[in-house]
Amino acid sequence: MGVTDPECDRTPGRLFTATALRNLVPDGSELPDLVLHRGSTAVPEYNNPDLIPGMYPTLFPAGTAGFEIPNRACAISFQKQAEYYLDLADRLFCYHHSFLFVVLNIIQHCTAHLQTHFTVRRSKFKTIASKLIAVKSNVLRSVADHLEKEGKYSDLTDEQKAALDLLKHVNTIAARIPGSQAVKVFMRNEIRSYCGFFGLPHLYITLNPSVAHSPIFQLMFGDETVDLSKRFPVLVSTRERALRLAKDPVAGAEFFNFCIVSIFRYLFGWDYDKRESTPSGGILGKLEAFYGSSE
Repeated sequence: MGVTDPECDRTPGRLFTATALRNLVPDGSELPDLVLHRGSTAVPEYNNPDLIPGMYPTLFPAGTAGFEIPNRACAISFQKQAEYYLDLADRLFCYHHSFLFVVLNIIQHCTAHLQTHFTVRRSKFKTIASKLIAVKSNVLRSVADHLEKEGKYSDLTDEQKAALDLLKHVNTIAARIPGSQAVKVFMRNEIRSYCGFFGLPHLYITLNPSVAHSPIFQLMFGDETVDLSKRFPVLVSTRERALRLAKDPVAGAEFFNFCIVSIFRYLFGWDYDKRESTPSGGILGKLEAFYGSSE
């Protein structure tokens, strides 16, 4: 198995449009997208307290404490409960080989499904709405085939042109999923707003804390033999430090957040509680504002 063009730089735009049109058309099969053996229907991903405990019996040996329990006295979101499990002193959830990925995938699915919507101009809403309802699935499928074969726009029928022209009037507002293109656009707009209000930034810095070589991370991992009072604490071998980072990526993320917060709080004098610079400021004086992003 291999990966070709992961950034989609060499994928033509027509192929994206054709794929999007195909996703709107049922494939004619009565089977769901996800098929589980020994069952006639797919297990629901949302509002199913038994889903995660059923998938991971070693993490939930009693079969309880699932997600999105409807009769829970204090309601808690799926994401907050996942974060709570990862913050437990027992690192069993952090060490599991697939729990992190499955939970993150469900959160991203939920965000994309519930927060992605379409927008049109108010003056054309009634016209566009009626045309969207009237579009036939076989027309969309034929347009997708035509675009995939790099056919000309002039070769389309009037009905096919009308269906394709709807894409010009309908805008997709994507959810702000971490790492998605919509998030990048949102961050660029925020930076432009910062520049318009505060002016251009005076300083650009890149922070890259070394996780594997830091004694603080080894302590976060649970190595109590590390003595931070010494100038050069004794650490385990380089290979063992790399294995620890791979075993507990949550601790690595917590270390990164700890370093960034500490740098701005103690070096640059930023008060996170008041969201302003401290009275004494930092090594660069008083900060008026800053904007940061992580890769």
